[in-house]
Amino acid sequence: MKTAAVKTFSTPWGPMAVVTSAEGLVRIVLPGGKLDREKGQGGPPSCRAGAYARCARREILEYLRGRRRAFTVPLDLAAVPPFSRRILLAARRIPYGATVTYGRLARRAGSPGAARAVGQIMARNPVPLLVPCHRVVASGGGLGGFAGGLALKRRLLALEGAQWPRTEKSRRKT
Repeated sequence: MKTAAVKTFSTPWGPMAVVTSAEGLVRIVLPGGKLDREKGQGGPPSCRAGAYARCARREILEYLRGRRRAFTVPLDLAAVPPFSRRILLAARRIPYGATVTYGRLARRAGSPGAARAVGQIMARNPVPLLVPCHRVVASGGGLGGFAGGLALKRRLLALEGAQWPRTEKSRRKT
């Protein structure tokens, strides 16, 4: 990775951090998560990386306060393998307040039958919130997993007004 800007900040939900490059947001550390200092290459972070870090911080705070539904800061997924990147980009298109199953997301990404792989990719999602892995749920009506913990997943879904637990009728729509 090129030189990274790392910004830690307080949120109403707990401390968070973002890591950015000159191309965009590389990583988000959720409350309770661990920030392994990213090793940049050569010198201080670029102005663009710093600007992306500030933008990501502002947009995340607005989202957590219920004032933002979509993010504009660009993502830098260059270090993510192509199959995983395709799944993450498909997850990024899940609308605010909606949920989809792991299997449905696999189909949307052009890989029917890859529901387990989707679950593993969601568990390693480097940019949660911007790639809303909290909106991906189990087919049986359960929440599935979440790297930030199920309590945080429930809280994020409640923030977005997602109906949970879903009914059979709403399950068919996603």
